Amino acid sequence: MMLPAVALVAGLVLLVWSAERFVDGAAATSRRLGLSPLLIGMLVIGFGTSAPELMVSALAAGQGNPGLALGNAYGSNIANIGLILGLVALISPLAVHSGVIRRELPVLGAVTLLSALLMWGGVIGRWEGGLLLALLAGFIGVSIFQARRDKADPLAADTEESLAVHPMSLRAGLAWTGIGLVLLVVSSRILVWGAVAIAQGFGVSDLIIGLTVVAVGTSLPELASSISALRRREHDLVLGNVVGSNLFNTLGVVGLAAVITPIQVGAEVLLRDWSLMTAMTAMMAVFAMGWRGRQGRINRLEGAVLLTMFVAYTGWLVNLVLQGGNA
Repeated sequence: MMLPAVALVAGLVLLVWSAERFVDGAAATSRRLGLSPLLIGMLVIGFGTSAPELMVSALAAGQGNPGLALGNAYGSNIANIGLILGLVALISPLAVHSGVIRRELPVLGAVTLLSALLMWGGVIGRWEGGLLLALLAGFIGVSIFQARRDKADPLAADTEESLAVHPMSLRAGLAWTGIGLVLLVVSSRILVWGAVAIAQGFGVSDLIIGLTVVAVGTSLPELASSISALRRREHDLVLGNVVGSNLFNTLGVVGLAAVITPIQVGAEVLLRDWSLMTAMTAMMAVFAMGWRGRQGRINRLEGAVLLTMFVAYTGWLVNLVLQGGNA
């Protein structure tokens, strides 16, 4: 059991490092090729930080562990809202100015509800996975169209400032994109092997491993980029990372995994994991979009509530494992 544990930790460390290099390289390359800062912020950075979830889930599904893929995607969404957004807002309240984020939040809510319908029959089949990927492609197309019109959005200014902190040539950007992508694949293989071996050794379902250790580990790039953005007071970029990542996880990560191998869904996923993810998504939307004339703002109290929900949920899952539960 020692070797799988070492593989799990080493895989997580390498995964986080390679994901950061991949996102930095892809963002720099996109900028050198003339993409707008808003488009880079919405797609390259927001979706690029979900590369670990995509790699891990695709490999897990390909190796016959689709439960790990589903747990990774939904667990990462919960961690993004509860751990990352909650912790960042607890450190410093987040003011929301971007109209792009306000448009994306209802879309995230809609695809979250759609995911429940697709899981209702107890399995996410290949055609459901294909539908999710098609919706992702459509969302990307609409985002590109809107980014060309909304160049003055505050998210664009945040991204421009973020890219200026780490200037990189086109050659360096391409090199780090390639290196980061290769290491993402290698580290994901190591991580999946270690996680599956530990799950089998302790008699725990791969779903639980995906919802806890793997989900938090693959969310670390979002945490690192969010804290970095917070230090520069780029509040819209923090929320944009979380919303973009959760959209990509719900549509792209689950969709790709289901296309590779149909995912069997137990009732506990809908009752426990999906329900919490949906509740936290709704709370994030209410906080960020404002209500009763209040400007969108996630304050410390709201951040503490989200963080407490994440800690309680994770503690619940850990207690299940300690009691020998396999749900």
